[in-house]
Amino acid sequence: MAASVTSATPRTAVFFHAHPDDEALLTAGTMAMLAAEGHRVVVVVATSGERGQADLAPGEALGEARVAELYKSAAALGCARVVNLGYGDSGLAPGGGIAEDRPANAFIDADTEEAARRLAEVLTEEGADLLTIYDPAGGYGHPDHVQVNRVGGRAAELAGTPVVLEATVNRDPLLASLRLVRRFYPQLDVRAFERAYSPAEEITHRVNVRRFARQKRASMAAHATQATGADTRTLGVMLKIPHLLYRLVFGTEWYVRRGLPPGTRLRHPLESPPKG
Repeated sequence: MAASVTSATPRTAVFFHAHPDDEALLTAGTMAMLAAEGHRVVVVVATSGERGQADLAPGEALGEARVAELYKSAAALGCARVVNLGYGDSGLAPGGGIAEDRPANAFIDADTEEAARRLAEVLTEEGADLLTIYDPAGGYGHPDHVQVNRVGGRAAELAGTPVVLEATVNRDPLLASLRLVRRFYPQLDVRAFERAYSPAEEITHRVNVRRFARQKRASMAAHATQATGADTRTLGVMLKIPHLLYRLVFGTEWYVRRGLPPGTRLRHPLESPPKG
């Protein structure tokens, strides 16, 4: 089935993320694959990520640096367009949850309908065939990621985008892989992932992106502010993994398409589910 998709009329896929570097972690292989197949790939971020952890102090300078990194990542993946909706990075409270010191224009506080209309304008302009968002829990629970699910789902309704996929991770192999990596890098903390993302039975798409591991790694490497610093950063640890192990750990990307029959298993984001 997937092979027939690659020879089909080029489609347009829009990948909606909360912050620069989210695309590298969750969907970069899929983006590179679709671009290589001749499809138009557009990445949209809700914020500049100006409250992320980095050597630069949080604020405008960090936001500008992270957007520049996003463009570098997009180029490595073959993206045709980058859009920043310009909302404020909501940040993350210590221990998780919504930060009390978030900016006045924080994405988590944005009116869902208004934000959805702005994203829908991009979807309509692009004639998007596919939109990716996050699962309802926002993956690991970041407030901006939860908002991506709400805003993206509504935007697809407004624009009439036919396929919406929730980018996620299969929790079981994720934990197994991270525990393997921890044998080489014991400082890696896997506890935050024990209740994150989606259980295996909900996942409808398992996309093999091993052939695009180099592009995915280049996408991660583009986000230098998020890979370096005084503290050991998860992204930095990921980039130290040997290439063969990297292909194994990051060679599959997972999505959930709601409304499909239980047990649906697809291998390509543009693959049509079986009828009946």
